[in-house]
Amino acid sequence: MRGRGPLSRIVVLDDFGDIAPGSADWSGLPVEFLNAPIPDVERAARLADADALVLIRERSALTADLIGQLPSLRLVVTAGMRNRVLDLEACTARGIAVCGTDSSASPTVELTWALILGLARQIPWQEARLRQGGWQQGAGLGLAGATLGVAGLGRIGAGVAAIGRAFGMRLLAWSPNMTAGTAEAAGATLTDKAGLFRGSDIVSLHLGLGPSTRGIVGAEELALMRPGALLVNTARGPLVDQAALIAALKSGHLGGVAIDTHEPEPMAADDPIRRAPNTILTPHLGYVTQQNVRLYFEGATACLRAWNAGLPLPRPLNDAARDMQGATP
Repeated sequence: MRGRGPLSRIVVLDDFGDIAPGSADWSGLPVEFLNAPIPDVERAARLADADALVLIRERSALTADLIGQLPSLRLVVTAGMRNRVLDLEACTARGIAVCGTDSSASPTVELTWALILGLARQIPWQEARLRQGGWQQGAGLGLAGATLGVAGLGRIGAGVAAIGRAFGMRLLAWSPNMTAGTAEAAGATLTDKAGLFRGSDIVSLHLGLGPSTRGIVGAEELALMRPGALLVNTARGPLVDQAALIAALKSGHLGGVAIDTHEPEPMAADDPIRRAPNTILTPHLGYVTQQNVRLYFEGATACLRAWNAGLPLPRPLNDAARDMQGATP
């Protein structure tokens, strides 16, 4: 286990929106806020003397290779309690303590519904037409009586389903391991993947990303969707085959798509999805509310101060953090 002594250089990575400084009290902490991603080839050198890193969700990967090039690193704090691009085993093997923070599911539920409503009532396109001197054209989709397909019923998916019920929607649900009981508890009918895409007017994705789910929505699934159906992805961009998605949009088969998560992030300036028709694109806003980022950064500063004071670390995520109970700084 690495020594507990006071932290001398804390780096907050990827604070793209410059929100971390004003979201918690960082006074007395030797902290540096980075507002842009560090290029891969520069990351090890730029962070070599950092003894603590604060990760904002899954923006920059902390891989085993990078961890091995950071000799001073003793503490990592990640926003939330899970981070798929943080190699927790590598941190543990090198005696690096890892802590998480509180996080709320409601911001992503709320954004999902903002996107569903924007697509269903064609708000971006109707608003743009009005500003250009025009007036209404076409008709949006009413939600009462329509079918919402929810892929994944974790905290976020279940929250989305609850609001769908409030709108009077019929609910279908599916995920690779979902049970009928889980679907029933959310007021939904369990179906298979083909049934979800074939039977829904709107499909909302809330699956985790891993080897088995990358590209889980491809040309076959998109072709099953009803003509004019809508797709919303506030989970992870790579769940959907982007080339197949763009083809379905250009053909007019899909009525619209809303995407909040992308790969890479920030999105490349020449990413072809920027030019696809009938899309609402947001820059990974799902969890970004004033209340939620306060949970992140107040949790981070609490962990950093506990470290410096020799106190037990809050929300430990590995044994290296759990073992530091009252260690002398």
